[in-house]
Amino acid sequence: MNEHRWTVSIFIDEGVGDGTKTVAHAQLHGRDGVQLTGEGVAQLSPHDKDVPEIGDELSASRALHDLADQLLQASTDDVAQSTHEHVHLKS
Repeated sequence: MNEHRWTVSIFIDEGVGDGTKTVAHAQLHGRDGVQLTGEGVAQLSPHDKDVPEIGDELSASRALHDLADQLLQASTDDVAQSTHEHVHLKS
C-alpha cells in the first residue's frame, strides 16, 4: 500500500468589509507540493438574525465547493495532458 496524506486547512474571517460578510479560504496541501485554495463568502441579510456559526458554515462549505471544482479541473487538465485528448470528467 502506498498511502498519501492530503490536508485541508480552512481559514475564516468574520465581519469583513462592512461587517456583514464572512469569508473562508480552504487550502489544500497535497502530494508533490500541490496547493489549491478555494474561497467562499457568506453575506448576512439585513433581515436575518446574526448567528456567526451560520456564516462560518456557509462560507466554509462554499470554499470547499470551490476547492473541489478546482481539483476536478486540475485532474481533467492532467488527464488531457497525459492522453493528448479532450477530456470531460464528471463530478
